[in-house]
Amino acid sequence: MNLMKHVFTLILLIILLVIFTGCVEVPQTEKEINKRIGVVVSILPQAEFVEKVGGDKVQVVVMVPPEASPHTYEPTPSQLKEVSKAKMYAKVGSGVEFELAWMDKIISVNKGMLVIDCSKRMELIEGEHDGEPHEHKEEHEHHGVDPHIWLSPKNAKIMVENIYQGLIQIDPANQEYYARNKEKYLQELDELDNEITQALSGKKNRKIMVYHPAWAYFARDYGLEQIPIEGEGKEPTPQGIANLIKQAKENNITVIFASPQFSTKSAEVVAKEIDGEVVLISPLEKSYLENMRKVAEAFAKV
Repeated sequence: MNLMKHVFTLILLIILLVIFTGCVEVPQTEKEINKRIGVVVSILPQAEFVEKVGGDKVQVVVMVPPEASPHTYEPTPSQLKEVSKAKMYAKVGSGVEFELAWMDKIISVNKGMLVIDCSKRMELIEGEHDGEPHEHKEEHEHHGVDPHIWLSPKNAKIMVENIYQGLIQIDPANQEYYARNKEKYLQELDELDNEITQALSGKKNRKIMVYHPAWAYFARDYGLEQIPIEGEGKEPTPQGIANLIKQAKENNITVIFASPQFSTKSAEVVAKEIDGEVVLISPLEKSYLENMRKVAEAFAKV
């Protein structure tokens, strides 16, 4: 009788063990992680693009960390070490200052690395030197254009396509896997585009005042006009501040949009004079879909 009890207990334990191990996801080993394709990107939003297409076959390294500005950031030795092991670098390609200053150095660290341009086949906008954006035809070196291409879901789709082309060049054996992932994410970007269009459809005041002029592509796509406080990386003069206050009052603007990567001092000065407020929106969040929804919601409220 005792023997039968022991046998029954043993069988029960075996069954429970099989069920338990079948339900628990076995963590990937370090060896499996090291098999992933190393992909380096300049900014956080690109990390989502690469991970959505590459899935569990890529390991992404971001050069410009959260809260840092791509206009001023310098890479660390540990980051350059990661670059030396990467298979691909996905650069923004639209004249981001970090890339203009550091791409030659980055490439010299790993000359065998595939470098792709995420702005390829994209219609760029010239910098707002006279306060108005202008269309800019594609060139190999994008000096003097607005670099913030990722802040348009339509542009994000082009960036994702360029990333996909890079991945299948490095890893053609998994082309079908990457293609499935890409199509799924492109559909999500289409849905995002429709959501933003709907969110802004009832907005009467189409002018928004921003500290840093990062939103020209977004404004172009959704019929808005950004009025920047900062110009070409320079703080406004006292006369410039006075003109901005006048513009804000004339256009019934009560909110100044600023970014965590920059000082809000000038924005706060203008906001105080118009009895308004400063609202922070970030152009550099990794959670691209979620962040763009938040930005659209913030713009729609004013």
